[in-house]
Amino acid sequence: MQTLSTIPLFADLPEEVSQRYARSCFWKDYDPHELVIDVEDETTDVRFVINGKVRIIHRIAVGKEVILNEMSDGEFFGEIAAIDGWPRSANVTTLTRSRICIMPQKAFLEVLSESPDVSLKVMRMLARRVRDLNMRLAEHSFLQAKHRLYSELLRLSKPRPGHPDQRSVSPPPIQRELADRIGTRREVVSRELNALEKQGHIQKTKGAIVIANPDELQRRISEAWDE
Repeated sequence: MQTLSTIPLFADLPEEVSQRYARSCFWKDYDPHELVIDVEDETTDVRFVINGKVRIIHRIAVGKEVILNEMSDGEFFGEIAAIDGWPRSANVTTLTRSRICIMPQKAFLEVLSESPDVSLKVMRMLARRVRDLNMRLAEHSFLQAKHRLYSELLRLSKPRPGHPDQRSVSPPPIQRELADRIGTRREVVSRELNALEKQGHIQKTKGAIVIANPDELQRRISEAWDE
């Protein structure tokens, strides 16, 4: 039988409880770029990424879209519809071959009621997402596109091994993706990346965007907030 033990949200559940809820779930494999949930879908189950990677997108009727988040092993999505019963508010598509555990709304709400620790984890996760969305909303309201790009590059980056003062974004996102993340046009992203490269603050390699001077990007963001 499949188990919930690899899902961090349920890691501390007693084995008997974990097995009981696992019997309510089913597991499904998805190919890359396959639709998992569509916006306005009326399903209410919660999806857990066992392995793979998915992208959450908000798309409006005129065809524009904004990338809200990406999730990988151990993360979950769909909890809002499970809690409030409303239609889905975003589109979810796989980026890689993915295996996903699907937990019915009834089972999810029951485990929240039965386990205060699981409920607290969900509340903390929702609080983090609200804080992140609040920051992104503020950036869209008060920062120019170039400063939103600096912020997004820093958010996506990780410390570069062997270079303690540098960070890198790997694999490097395509310019259209960066534009969709910050709500601007691809041409704006292209222009600003080229400017940063000429100034020596980033380096484009085959496997990454290297942020050679993250402190400078952060300084520019801070100055923009003060204007």
